[in-house]
Amino acid sequence: MVEARHWHDYQFRTVAQAYDLRTLIGLARSKGSDLRFFLPPPPLPSLKEDSSIEEELRHLLASLPQTELDECIQYFTSLALSESGQSLAAQKGGLWCFGGNGLPYAESFGEVPSATVEMFCLEALVKHSEISTHCDKIEANGGLQLLQRLYQLHKDCPKVQRCVMRVIGNMALNEHLHSTIVRSGWVSILAAAMKSPDIMEASHAARTLANLDRETVQEKYQDSVYVLHPQHRTSEPIKADVLFIHGLMGAAFKTWRQQDSDQVLTEKISEDETRYTTCWPKTWLARDCPALRIISVEYDTSLSDWRARCPSERKSIAFRSNELLRKLRAAGVGDRPMIWVSHSMGGLLVKKMLLEASQRPEMSTIINNTRGIIFYSVPHHGSHLAEYSVSVRYLLFPSLEVKELSKDSPALKTLQDDFLKFAKDRNFQVLSFVETLPTYIGSMIKLHVVPVESAVLGIGDLIPVDVNHLNICKPKQKDSFLYQRTLQFICETLAKDLEN
Repeated sequence: MVEARHWHDYQFRTVAQAYDLRTLIGLARSKGSDLRFFLPPPPLPSLKEDSSIEEELRHLLASLPQTELDECIQYFTSLALSESGQSLAAQKGGLWCFGGNGLPYAESFGEVPSATVEMFCLEALVKHSEISTHCDKIEANGGLQLLQRLYQLHKDCPKVQRCVMRVIGNMALNEHLHSTIVRSGWVSILAAAMKSPDIMEASHAARTLANLDRETVQEKYQDSVYVLHPQHRTSEPIKADVLFIHGLMGAAFKTWRQQDSDQVLTEKISEDETRYTTCWPKTWLARDCPALRIISVEYDTSLSDWRARCPSERKSIAFRSNELLRKLRAAGVGDRPMIWVSHSMGGLLVKKMLLEASQRPEMSTIINNTRGIIFYSVPHHGSHLAEYSVSVRYLLFPSLEVKELSKDSPALKTLQDDFLKFAKDRNFQVLSFVETLPTYIGSMIKLHVVPVESAVLGIGDLIPVDVNHLNICKPKQKDSFLYQRTLQFICETLAKDLEN
């Protein structure tokens, strides 16, 4: 049916009305399928009189169970239910505001971003939707329709749309909700999003559709685990996995973008643009190695505990290691040969995950199938960031992540000693890069985040590169040394596996 390009519109509509759930999802996940195969979503119910989207979201959130929640869900829920728009914005403010896409710097307290209240409600709903019984409540209380209204209303706000998609993707982990999700019209929205030139939008849609596709996909992709390749159904065998783990101040997509200038960041550039890619693993690596499944994960990090997002004990490397291991195993990581690619603190997470997996029999396949690791500026022996933050404490309250990077951290030394012995015993292949230039943090701080001596793991090659900490994982061009050496390592380390 994907080949039926010369049909009339009425023929597409006739066929679309006869689809069963499997066929519809299969078409949505097929590359090149015509969007006319998908009926538009059914009309949305009218909002209650004198009600608003914000109030409906608050009502939906209040209808969800509020007991036995972990501290992070309690945090977001209480903010969304109790705070006014202005105070919600203040919760996100502060002189320093470090987030997912590099080092954004908040210059003032005064602005209240659009959709702030909706975002806090959505962030709470994302956390609730990680609990299966809460997904049932969201569905029963009209959440699928309300989220669809919000998605359509905020076409000019990708952050809101991505948050909505995260909730739907989490709900799709529950097979008993699949028919309801399909009937509510979400598949046509997801099919359109899959064709978006925006890599983040397409990847969020791909995750949700993969969770809906129980016919050809065995794995389940939990929140913040994204398949960059292949995102469509394919007959080509996938022979190995490459996993990308970002670091402090990082994100699942933009950490791995091509090196850019300030001007480039403001431009709308499509995935097919030959001059620039917003995610080189998806654009370059997938084309060079189509037999790989490429996964990128995301987790919240911060430099500062000024207005911390969640209780700090949840941010430790040990906590994150267990959480990511669980999510990656659910995604089938360990079933194939694999390589880990990590930046900054992400490398410490990889080390911790592998050590943890070695102690748990149910995770043994992850150890047995790990072939190699790439470290981009990983502070194996600590970072000056921790010490520097103390001297500017009136501006920067160091987060737990930063404290764990202290050069005198006993946990960091134990992690390094234990992993070095373990990696030598397992004969892992290792390639490390390290920055040689300082990084500007905001407009006042200039810092060499990971000095060369801290990036020394003790095995494998260590290659200094004349870039700063943020650009060490962002090649300038596809033919640049950084990318070509990375590609060479992946191809050589997986050579036997890719031949089979």
